[in-house]
Amino acid sequence: MTEPLTKEDLVAYLVSGCKPKENWRIGTEHEKFGFEVETLRPIKYDQIRDILNGLAERFDWDKIVEENNVIGLKQGKQSISLEPGGQFELSGAPLETLHQTCAEVNSHLYQVKAVGEEMGIGFLGIGFQPKWALSDIPIMPKGRYEIMRNYMPKVGSLGLDMMFRTCTVQVNLDFSSEQDMIRKFRVGLALQPIATAIFANSPFKERKPNGYLSLRSHIWTDTDNNRSGMLPFVFDDSFGFERYVDYALDVPMYFVYRNKKYIDCTGMSFRDFMVGKLPQAPGELPTLNDWENHLTTIFPEVRLKRYLEMRGADGGPWRRLCALPAFWVGLLYDEESLQSILDMTSDWTNEEREMLRRKVPVTGLKTPFRDGYVRDLAEEVLQLSKNGLERRGYKEVGFLREVDAVVSSGVTPAEKLLNLYETKWQHSVDPVFQELLY
Repeated sequence: MTEPLTKEDLVAYLVSGCKPKENWRIGTEHEKFGFEVETLRPIKYDQIRDILNGLAERFDWDKIVEENNVIGLKQGKQSISLEPGGQFELSGAPLETLHQTCAEVNSHLYQVKAVGEEMGIGFLGIGFQPKWALSDIPIMPKGRYEIMRNYMPKVGSLGLDMMFRTCTVQVNLDFSSEQDMIRKFRVGLALQPIATAIFANSPFKERKPNGYLSLRSHIWTDTDNNRSGMLPFVFDDSFGFERYVDYALDVPMYFVYRNKKYIDCTGMSFRDFMVGKLPQAPGELPTLNDWENHLTTIFPEVRLKRYLEMRGADGGPWRRLCALPAFWVGLLYDEESLQSILDMTSDWTNEEREMLRRKVPVTGLKTPFRDGYVRDLAEEVLQLSKNGLERRGYKEVGFLREVDAVVSSGVTPAEKLLNLYETKWQHSVDPVFQELLY
């Protein structure tokens, strides 16, 4: 028997993520909607299974199976997984440069396209399903999602939309020490609404405009407030790894995985689990694997694991999938830019950060802030990101072209789509499936 886990062990798990700067890497994750080209309908599990099998055969991926269903693929440090409504997710390998990151994205999209096209299946880069109702979305055969599906309506009104109808792109970045983690966490949270604005790309729902530029971002405000949001405590002087562990211990559990089965532990306390007092699994004690799983069931705008995840951006077309990591790498992996942002945001209040979090999904870059607008902040931040990338010396600044176009015009991707809907598309969302096809 191993000794029961202590809180110190949980803290040490996070601390073990600290890496010297030369070992910092970039990890990108992005989700996309598969659809039938003929009908625009979401693809069902059996179609997804065929795509996964096709990728495995043709491009040498290893299958991940649960209860005899193929539910994902693995190849080296990359994996492909399924979100609850069949959204197809690539979790990229930790890579050194943005050139490698963008090449990985392109290679993945090429493979998915090669297999999908023969089956009459396309993939859409957008933040929220533009056409179909919740009842039209198929459900993936994954145990943890069934538990979440039953729990979501108890804790918020939009959790099922989050699960079945949203897609995101995020980047995962390293830190060197507790102090470095704290600085990056604060900058990530303060600027997350700026990223949400620049990448806003979810203006449609059930065939018409939905009143938001990023409905995906808004949905997180009423999914489950026990496990999402802007984490004001990160800005407290006492913040550090231990404080995040305390927070995570108080986030109600979803499940425990034992004997290849997910046990429903929704609403239970990880603290009880640590002393063997889970009613659903009496006497069971958590392993570090259980802790790792628990940390993935927390959904704030920036999430801490053994690295930091930037979670504020809508899914989008491939150029934007390369631009999002570029934006954050220029800010967080360059000491000068990081310090400039800390200085710029140091007097922002919790109320101001929360206001940005709430209003940006509606008004994007036009959201008022102090004596200007979010667009003004975005211009300043983009310049700092470019400077940071320049100083890295890998010729990566070109990946910010997409962001540049948005910020200099002041028009978010969502507003472009809304304009097309009103004009060229004659009040139909169907053309978006062609517009944002990978």
